[in-house]
Amino acid sequence: MRNFDLTPLYRASIGFDRLADVMDRAMTADVATTTYPPYNIEKTGEDAYRISIAVAGFAADDLNVEMRDGAVIVSARRADEDEGRTFLHRGIATRAFERKFTLADHVRVDGASHVDGMLHIDLVREIPEALKPRRVEIAKSAPRVSQLDA
Repeated sequence: MRNFDLTPLYRASIGFDRLADVMDRAMTADVATTTYPPYNIEKTGEDAYRISIAVAGFAADDLNVEMRDGAVIVSARRADEDEGRTFLHRGIATRAFERKFTLADHVRVDGASHVDGMLHIDLVREIPEALKPRRVEIAKSAPRVSQLDA
């Protein structure tokens, strides 16, 4: 395991506590965490992203997408419809799951769709006007003459 000293970050910046927490969680994540269900994260535009999760065997009503505490939490629970059925081979997993994706500041869920066994969650980053770069006009005036110079 690697240890990172974030002390220089704390000395030279303010408000990056959340970043440090995210890095800490990522570095201490259990190596044996489940890879079910498989998913992709892609950048679809300048400020747009998409999470695609393979959810074969789940209906849209079995899935839940929720935003909580700066994260998107996707969960699924399927009703037991398999009673009375005998499988000779069962390769399609439809077990319950919960997957959490931590979001950066100003990223929000724009929508979700369930198509062809895939759950697509569209995300968009919306930077508030106050945080966008803006040009500051410099006033052009004659230099002031103080009372002492006269």
